[in-house]
Amino acid sequence: MKHSRSTAPARRPARTLLAAGIVVAGAATAGTAAWLAADDEVPPGSATASTPSPAATSPEPAPPTEPEPEPEPEPEPAVFTILAGGDVLPHEWVHISARTADGYDFSPLLAGIDDWVASADLALCHLEVPFTPAGQKVSGYPMFGASPLLADDLVDQGWDGCSTASNHSVDRAYAGVETTLDRLDAVGLGHVGTARSADEADAPQLYDVTVDGQVTRVAHLAATYGVNGLPMPAQQPWAVQLIDVDQLVDQARAARADGADLVIVSVHAGNEYQAVPTDQQVEVAESLAGSGLVDLMIGHHAHVPQPMALLPGGPDGAGMWTAYGLGNMISNQDTECCVPQTDSGLLLTATVEHAAGEAARVTEAEWTAITVDRKAGHVMHVLSEIPDGAGTLSARDVADRYDRVRDVVDGSAPERTAPPEPTATVEVLPRG
Repeated sequence: MKHSRSTAPARRPARTLLAAGIVVAGAATAGTAAWLAADDEVPPGSATASTPSPAATSPEPAPPTEPEPEPEPEPEPAVFTILAGGDVLPHEWVHISARTADGYDFSPLLAGIDDWVASADLALCHLEVPFTPAGQKVSGYPMFGASPLLADDLVDQGWDGCSTASNHSVDRAYAGVETTLDRLDAVGLGHVGTARSADEADAPQLYDVTVDGQVTRVAHLAATYGVNGLPMPAQQPWAVQLIDVDQLVDQARAARADGADLVIVSVHAGNEYQAVPTDQQVEVAESLAGSGLVDLMIGHHAHVPQPMALLPGGPDGAGMWTAYGLGNMISNQDTECCVPQTDSGLLLTATVEHAAGEAARVTEAEWTAITVDRKAGHVMHVLSEIPDGAGTLSARDVADRYDRVRDVVDGSAPERTAPPEPTATVEVLPRG
């Protein structure tokens, strides 16, 4: 801090006054003269003393200094979470568990993860199967068709949207694609991966996530490796997006040019029941990361948990988080039909930070182990929340399922055992 310097004049010595010929009133004694010569000062009380006024000798008071203003604190970045779940795969036996007197209610089956979905800011599911068109019955493997009432229960639980590109997307032909997207629109769920027009097929699903007035626009894209050899609708070849890395990168680039702050890609690929990602999964993930345009890749299809990884690349070279496969969310699969790992899956929680005037970035990705108690009516649980067992699952059952998940994902990313705290509101924007 700067200080003012005094500008009061200094008093001249008496010798200077005498030498200048100034007459001192009264007769100076010899002693006084000697004192003057010796000390250059007039003794106190002497008749020759000239006493300056206080104004002449007192320094002017320094003007008050204004305190420097405290620097404005840097605004805190907007922080929110994105939750993603595994395959929503309602086999016929899942429908039987959800059946009511007048339809279907999946809410009691899903309830074990209610807190997690409701607490996440942006929640994205993977709807692997189409809804049944009017007049058709629900069915399971191999040609799926789910009750449209499932959409109501998903939105009630807190999901904001779903990817819909899978190997089962055209199990009910183009009518199933239309029915599915119409129903998702009707309940307010976003969707991407299947389409009702060429323009819709090119468009990502956009979500505006708002934290304390700051909006982050999230773009979601999705594609599948194929449709189980079924013919693509002849008049609607764009009905299901197939994996084409160049196309996905072009869509990501266009989304950013149109104002997206964050780009997520869901990829339906891999080998069923295998925890090790396939060459295709790795190549797609590495290519998306290398583009520098994608922030997060979410994998589906294997029906078992697969590892996570922070791949080199991503926006600004900060890396791109990849969850190669989240396994099943809800299904009728377990060790009795398939492999033991199909009874469990993962919730992915990605944390996003977005400082004003800067780029939004995924700063962390975590996994949470979930499972389905098929014998108790396909009831879902978070494994870390039931160490002593629940329903038909003993403590030993829970430990075994937990261990099988850890064997795959431990070390690839941190585990999360508590739901996130909600911080944002989400608006689902019209697609296309």
